[in-house]
Amino acid sequence: MEKVEVVVAHHERATLRVGDVFLKVDADPARTEAEFEAMTMAPIPVPEVLWRKPHVLALAALPGRALGRLGEPSTASAAAWAAAGATARVLHDAPLPPWPGASLDEKASSLDSECAWLLANDVLPAELVTRNRRVAEAALRPWTPVFMHGDLQVAHVFVDGDEITGVVDWSEAGRGDAMYDLASLTLGHPDHLSDVVAGYGADVDLDVIGAWWSLRSLTAIRWLVEHGFDPTSPGCEVDVLRSQS
Repeated sequence: MEKVEVVVAHHERATLRVGDVFLKVDADPARTEAEFEAMTMAPIPVPEVLWRKPHVLALAALPGRALGRLGEPSTASAAAWAAAGATARVLHDAPLPPWPGASLDEKASSLDSECAWLLANDVLPAELVTRNRRVAEAALRPWTPVFMHGDLQVAHVFVDGDEITGVVDWSEAGRGDAMYDLASLTLGHPDHLSDVVAGYGADVDLDVIGAWWSLRSLTAIRWLVEHGFDPTSPGCEVDVLRSQS
Protein backbone atom coordinates (compact mmCIF):
# COMPACT_ATOMS: atom_id res chain seq x y z
CA MET A 1 0.00 0.00 0.00
CA GLU A 2 1.28 3.47 -0.93
CA LYS A 3 2.18 5.78 1.93
CA VAL A 4 1.74 9.54 2.14
CA GLU A 5 5.07 11.35 2.43
CA VAL A 6 5.16 14.93 3.64
CA VAL A 7 7.83 16.54 1.45
CA VAL A 8 7.55 20.00 2.99
CA ALA A 9 4.85 21.68 5.01
CA HIS A 10 4.37 25.09 6.62
CA HIS A 11 1.58 27.57 7.26
CA GLU A 12 1.35 28.79 3.65
CA ARG A 13 1.62 25.58 1.63
CA ALA A 14 2.42 21.89 1.76
CA THR A 15 3.70 19.29 -0.68
CA LEU A 16 2.72 15.65 -0.28
CA ARG A 17 3.90 12.62 -2.24
CA VAL A 18 1.85 9.50 -2.87
CA GLY A 19 3.73 7.07 -5.12
CA ASP A 20 4.65 8.98 -8.28
CA VAL A 21 2.21 11.82 -7.67
CA PHE A 22 2.96 15.06 -5.83
CA LEU A 23 0.10 17.10 -4.38
CA LYS A 24 0.83 20.79 -3.82
CA VAL A 25 -1.66 22.44 -1.49
CA ASP A 26 -1.56 26.24 -1.21
CA ALA A 27 -3.60 28.46 1.11
CA ASP A 28 -3.79 31.06 -1.67
CA PRO A 29 -5.52 29.70 -4.82
CA ALA A 30 -4.13 32.62 -6.83
CA ARG A 31 -0.61 31.26 -6.24
CA THR A 32 -1.72 27.83 -7.45
CA GLU A 33 -3.10 29.35 -10.64
CA ALA A 34 0.04 31.48 -11.16
CA GLU A 35 2.24 28.40 -10.68
CA PHE A 36 0.22 26.48 -13.27
CA GLU A 37 0.46 29.36 -15.75
CA ALA A 38 4.22 29.68 -15.19
CA MET A 39 4.80 25.97 -15.85
CA THR A 40 2.64 26.22 -18.96
CA MET A 41 4.71 29.12 -20.30
CA ALA A 42 8.18 27.93 -19.28
CA PRO A 43 10.28 26.67 -22.24
CA ILE A 44 12.20 24.21 -20.04
CA PRO A 45 11.30 20.78 -18.59
CA VAL A 46 8.68 20.93 -15.82
CA PRO A 47 6.53 18.32 -14.08
CA GLU A 48 3.43 17.12 -15.91
CA VAL A 49 0.28 18.62 -14.41
CA LEU A 50 -2.10 15.68 -13.87
CA TRP A 51 -4.97 17.84 -12.65
CA ARG A 52 -5.64 21.04 -10.78
CA LYS A 53 -8.37 22.41 -8.56
CA PRO A 54 -8.52 25.52 -6.36
CA HIS A 55 -5.73 25.25 -3.78
CA VAL A 56 -4.31 21.99 -5.23
CA LEU A 57 -1.99 20.93 -8.07
CA ALA A 58 -1.35 17.26 -8.81
CA LEU A 59 2.04 16.79 -10.48
CA ALA A 60 3.80 13.74 -11.88
CA ALA A 61 7.14 12.91 -10.27
CA LEU A 62 10.24 13.86 -12.23
CA PRO A 63 12.88 11.26 -13.06
CA GLY A 64 16.29 11.60 -11.45
CA ARG A 65 17.11 13.43 -8.24
CA ALA A 66 17.65 16.93 -6.96
CA LEU A 67 20.82 18.70 -8.07
CA GLY A 68 21.67 19.16 -4.39
CA ARG A 69 20.47 20.32 -1.00
CA LEU A 70 21.33 23.45 0.95
CA GLY A 71 23.73 22.50 3.72
CA GLU A 72 24.95 19.33 2.00
CA PRO A 73 27.73 18.80 -0.56
CA SER A 74 26.34 18.17 -4.03
CA THR A 75 27.29 14.86 -5.65
CA ALA A 76 26.09 16.04 -9.07
CA SER A 77 28.68 16.39 -11.82
CA ALA A 78 30.13 19.66 -13.06
CA ALA A 79 28.32 18.96 -16.35
CA ALA A 80 24.99 18.72 -14.51
CA TRP A 81 25.62 22.08 -12.83
CA ALA A 82 26.53 23.58 -16.20
CA ALA A 83 23.31 22.13 -17.64
CA ALA A 84 21.39 23.86 -14.84
CA GLY A 85 23.02 27.15 -15.87
CA ALA A 86 22.11 26.55 -19.50
CA THR A 87 18.51 25.76 -18.50
CA ALA A 88 18.30 29.01 -16.55
CA ARG A 89 19.52 30.89 -19.62
CA VAL A 90 16.77 29.36 -21.79
CA LEU A 91 14.18 30.48 -19.25
CA HIS A 92 15.62 33.98 -18.98
CA ASP A 93 15.64 34.37 -22.78
CA ALA A 94 11.94 33.45 -23.01
CA PRO A 95 9.10 35.99 -23.37
CA LEU A 96 8.17 37.69 -20.12
CA PRO A 97 5.19 36.41 -18.13
CA PRO A 98 2.27 38.86 -17.99
CA TRP A 99 2.45 39.33 -14.20
CA PRO A 100 5.17 41.30 -12.35
CA GLY A 101 7.62 40.08 -9.76
CA ALA A 102 8.86 41.98 -6.72
CA SER A 103 10.06 45.47 -7.59
CA LEU A 104 13.37 47.07 -6.69
CA ASP A 105 11.62 49.19 -4.06
CA GLU A 106 9.97 46.11 -2.54
CA LYS A 107 13.32 44.32 -2.31
CA ALA A 108 14.92 47.36 -0.66
CA SER A 109 12.04 47.69 1.81
CA SER A 110 12.28 44.01 2.68
CA LEU A 111 16.02 44.33 3.31
CA ASP A 112 15.40 47.32 5.61
CA SER A 113 12.70 45.63 7.66
CA GLU A 114 14.40 42.25 7.97
CA CYS A 115 17.76 43.72 9.02
CA ALA A 116 15.93 45.83 11.61
CA TRP A 117 14.20 42.70 12.94
CA LEU A 118 17.47 40.74 13.11
CA LEU A 119 19.11 43.53 15.11
CA ALA A 120 16.14 44.32 17.37
CA ASN A 121 15.81 40.67 18.37
CA ASP A 122 19.56 39.95 18.69
CA VAL A 123 19.22 37.11 16.20
CA LEU A 124 22.66 37.74 14.66
CA PRO A 125 25.69 39.83 15.68
CA ALA A 126 25.29 43.43 14.57
CA GLU A 127 28.61 43.36 12.71
CA LEU A 128 27.49 40.35 10.65
CA VAL A 129 24.21 42.02 9.70
CA THR A 130 25.86 45.34 8.88
CA ARG A 131 28.61 43.76 6.78
CA ASN A 132 26.19 41.67 4.76
CA ARG A 133 23.80 44.55 4.31
CA ARG A 134 26.60 46.51 2.68
CA VAL A 135 27.28 43.57 0.37
CA ALA A 136 23.55 43.11 -0.35
CA GLU A 137 23.07 46.71 -1.49
CA ALA A 138 24.97 45.93 -4.72
CA ALA A 139 21.95 43.86 -5.80
CA LEU A 140 19.63 46.86 -5.46
CA ARG A 141 20.23 48.39 -8.85
CA PRO A 142 18.01 48.61 -11.94
CA TRP A 143 17.80 45.34 -13.85
CA THR A 144 16.37 44.28 -17.19
CA PRO A 145 13.46 41.97 -16.30
CA VAL A 146 13.58 38.35 -17.41
CA PHE A 147 11.26 35.36 -16.97
CA MET A 148 12.51 34.45 -13.50
CA HIS A 149 11.74 31.24 -11.62
CA GLY A 150 12.00 33.15 -8.36
CA ASP A 151 13.03 30.24 -6.11
CA LEU A 152 15.60 28.35 -8.20
CA GLN A 153 17.27 26.60 -5.28
CA VAL A 154 19.19 23.38 -5.91
CA ALA A 155 16.45 21.20 -4.42
CA HIS A 156 14.07 22.43 -7.15
CA VAL A 157 16.28 21.34 -10.08
CA PHE A 158 16.21 17.64 -10.98
CA VAL A 159 18.94 15.83 -12.90
CA ASP A 160 19.51 12.39 -14.32
CA GLY A 161 23.21 11.96 -14.95
CA ASP A 162 24.30 15.17 -16.66
CA GLU A 163 20.84 16.14 -17.96
CA ILE A 164 18.16 18.34 -16.43
CA THR A 165 14.89 16.43 -16.19
CA GLY A 166 12.81 19.27 -14.80
CA VAL A 167 12.40 22.24 -12.49
CA VAL A 168 9.73 22.31 -9.77
CA ASP A 169 8.05 24.85 -7.45
CA TRP A 170 7.04 27.78 -9.66
CA SER A 171 4.95 29.67 -7.10
CA GLU A 172 7.39 32.63 -7.03
CA ALA A 173 7.80 32.92 -10.82
CA GLY A 174 7.45 36.31 -12.46
CA ARG A 175 9.49 39.13 -13.95
CA GLY A 176 12.76 39.73 -12.15
CA ASP A 177 16.54 39.85 -12.09
CA ALA A 178 18.37 37.00 -13.82
CA MET A 179 21.18 37.21 -11.29
CA TYR A 180 18.71 36.45 -8.49
CA ASP A 181 17.94 33.06 -10.04
CA LEU A 182 21.64 32.27 -10.45
CA ALA A 183 22.29 33.33 -6.86
CA SER A 184 19.43 31.15 -5.60
CA LEU A 185 20.80 28.18 -7.56
CA THR A 186 24.31 28.54 -6.12
CA LEU A 187 23.41 29.67 -2.58
CA GLY A 188 25.56 27.58 -0.25
CA HIS A 189 27.32 25.99 -3.23
CA PRO A 190 29.84 28.65 -4.34
CA ASP A 191 32.20 25.91 -5.53
CA HIS A 192 29.77 25.23 -8.40
CA LEU A 193 29.29 28.87 -9.44
CA SER A 194 31.90 28.60 -12.21
CA ASP A 195 30.08 25.55 -13.65
CA VAL A 196 26.75 27.38 -13.65
CA VAL A 197 28.31 30.46 -15.28
CA ALA A 198 29.93 28.28 -17.95
CA GLY A 199 26.54 26.81 -18.82
CA TYR A 200 24.71 30.12 -18.61
CA GLY A 201 27.07 31.99 -20.92
CA ALA A 202 27.74 35.73 -20.99
CA ASP A 203 26.16 38.59 -19.04
CA VAL A 204 26.89 37.27 -15.54
CA ASP A 205 27.85 39.73 -12.79
CA LEU A 206 29.59 37.79 -10.01
CA ASP A 207 29.48 40.71 -7.59
CA VAL A 208 25.70 40.97 -7.97
CA ILE A 209 25.31 37.21 -7.45
CA GLY A 210 27.27 37.54 -4.22
CA ALA A 211 25.08 40.48 -3.23
CA TRP A 212 21.94 38.40 -3.76
CA TRP A 213 23.45 35.63 -1.58
CA SER A 214 23.62 38.14 1.26
CA LEU A 215 20.24 39.72 0.56
CA ARG A 216 18.41 36.42 0.17
CA SER A 217 19.93 35.08 3.39
CA LEU A 218 19.23 38.23 5.42
CA THR A 219 15.62 38.44 4.28
CA ALA A 220 14.87 34.72 4.65
CA ILE A 221 15.89 34.11 8.26
CA ARG A 222 12.74 35.39 10.00
CA TRP A 223 10.46 33.44 7.62
CA LEU A 224 12.49 30.27 8.11
CA VAL A 225 12.40 30.55 11.90
CA GLU A 226 8.67 31.29 11.96
CA HIS A 227 7.91 28.30 9.73
CA GLY A 228 9.95 25.73 11.63
CA PHE A 229 13.18 25.70 9.62
CA ASP A 230 16.68 26.23 11.01
CA PRO A 231 18.80 28.78 9.12
CA THR A 232 21.69 28.09 11.53
CA SER A 233 22.15 24.51 10.27
CA PRO A 234 25.62 23.89 8.81
CA GLY A 235 25.97 25.30 5.30
CA CYS A 236 22.65 27.18 5.43
CA GLU A 237 21.77 30.88 5.48
CA VAL A 238 23.72 31.98 8.57
CA ASP A 239 26.84 30.18 7.35
CA VAL A 240 26.39 31.89 3.97
CA LEU A 241 26.36 35.25 5.74
CA ARG A 242 29.49 34.36 7.72
CA SER A 243 31.31 33.38 4.52
CA GLN A 244 30.64 36.74 2.85
CA SER A 245 33.42 39.32 3.04
